[in-house]
Amino acid sequence: MVRFYTEGLGLVELAGFEEHAAFSGVTLGLPGAAYHLEFTSHRDGSPGLAPTPENLLVLYLGNAETVEAVNRRLAALDHHPVAAENPNWPGRGAVTIEDPDGWRVVLMPAPAFRGE
Repeated sequence: MVRFYTEGLGLVELAGFEEHAAFSGVTLGLPGAAYHLEFTSHRDGSPGLAPTPENLLVLYLGNAETVEAVNRRLAALDHHPVAAENPNWPGRGAVTIEDPDGWRVVLMPAPAFRGE
């Protein structure tokens, strides 16, 4: 999981912890960013519901060249695009890839929304 998000997507490991109340985890993100992803696991396992094709983490990477570079890095780690359930994504030039747990990440070539 960590290789997918660091070597593949280019995030940085910011912090981690082991065996805190039987949980271990890693925090990934970009230094100085006001957001991050944290992945945790329980010593005895933590089974949950399987993701659906529309449980998405969408990353707005800014341009097609960046999407292609990330896609190449993920392919080198043996993670390849999957068909998007929503035709909006491929219609806008996005690539959808599943992480090692089956959750889908959309690599979108447009810049992030400003929400203003």
